[in-house]
Amino acid sequence: MESDNMKKALIAMSGGVDSSVAAYLMKEHGYDCIGVTMKLFQNEDAGVSRKKSCCSLDDVEDARSVAHNLGIPYYVFNFTADFKKQVMDRFVAAYENGATPNPCIDCITVQRSLAATML
Repeated sequence: MESDNMKKALIAMSGGVDSSVAAYLMKEHGYDCIGVTMKLFQNEDAGVSRKKSCCSLDDVEDARSVAHNLGIPYYVFNFTADFKKQVMDRFVAAYENGATPNPCIDCITVQRSLAATML
């Protein structure tokens, strides 16, 4: 039975090797782990082929499979509406107004805010 004072870790899982190994190592070091993925956009909405990019359904299924194999709970949080409004729409508006948008800064800010929401 798990102790209430067991160390806990929320692992952001992309379906890739790095996050999968991180989940494995944290579990091996005695942490009570939960795997999560933030769904931020549909590849088609960004003009990207479903099969040739990161953040695809296949990646989510890879993360889910790793979590299952490690015996840790796994959740997907759908933040597509927030991401579209706060990153993609801002990018388009800035570009249309002659500005030089930096969606990476907006993306990092949104991800941090959404991660804080999950905690």
